[in-house]
Amino acid sequence: MTNFWNEKRVLVTGATGLVGSWLTKSLIEKGAYVVTLIRDLDPQSELIRSGLINKTQVVNGCLESFNSIERAINEHEIDTVFHMGAQTIVGTALRNPLPTFEANIRGTYQLLEACRMHMGLVKRVVVASSDKAYGDAKQLPYNEEMPLKGQHPYDVSKSCTDLLTNTYHHTYGLPTVIARCGNIYGGGDLNWSRLIPGTIRSYLNNTAPILRSDGQFTRDYVYVMDAVDAYMTMAEAANRKEVIGQAFNFGPSEPLSAMHIVQKLQVLMGKEDIKPVILNRAVGEIKDQFLCSAKAEKLLQWTPKYNLEDGLKQTLQWYLSFFNKTKNFADELAMV
Repeated sequence: MTNFWNEKRVLVTGATGLVGSWLTKSLIEKGAYVVTLIRDLDPQSELIRSGLINKTQVVNGCLESFNSIERAINEHEIDTVFHMGAQTIVGTALRNPLPTFEANIRGTYQLLEACRMHMGLVKRVVVASSDKAYGDAKQLPYNEEMPLKGQHPYDVSKSCTDLLTNTYHHTYGLPTVIARCGNIYGGGDLNWSRLIPGTIRSYLNNTAPILRSDGQFTRDYVYVMDAVDAYMTMAEAANRKEVIGQAFNFGPSEPLSAMHIVQKLQVLMGKEDIKPVILNRAVGEIKDQFLCSAKAEKLLQWTPKYNLEDGLKQTLQWYLSFFNKTKNFADELAMV
């Protein structure tokens, strides 16, 4: 399907975010006409600092504004929607849940309603959920048949995202697919409270990274380009009867502890002498999460292309450029 995206008219919400930026880049490279819904113009976002934004049609607005979403779809005659926009930080949601509920829940049903109004235009809607939508399960790995039982604010917002999407498919026939990814990492993530970007920045500054947990919380870690591949693969297959209306897990099936990630970065960055500070104060977070991706492998032929070390090396290269670190450091990394 090498020409699938040529001249497709695509709306990307959350285009200034980690996945949204790289997804937009891939879509443009494949010939799509891309419209981005942007609330805040963050000059450090990969979408903006790379100049990629100049190759998109920008609609200024937020997910809470139905008129902005409907206008983007109608005026630009959108046939494909990638709903990546959300408030994604667990700690932010915990401190003040209302804005997270507004963006993630209200924003989702307003986008879905706008798509329903224009089903003559919209042929596929890809919605970003999360492994957090499952909540805390006694048995792991998560599979797509498990109930969605989020309890903490962010987790609940993603459970609702899933359920609302199912509602619009089963009630109105909206052509939706849902992605539940593990922890996505990669260049362009400027949320320093997250484990990987926070640890990289600390080590580049020769300071100790800080772990909120005891370091033993486990997660799937998905490199951003594997996530982009997952989203685009879902969209390309969205009208197949065995895919439409379905949710898919995407992860490497290799749960790793936070401490393992820090130790891997220590080695890659030559910072073994700087030990992390362990606060052991994590609240409102699920201790262990990992996914079964067998359904995606069977129906979408999706498997990760990057192992952890390759993904971390690519990520480090991006941050070296972002922080204008010396060429010598980059050369040393290339030899690891």
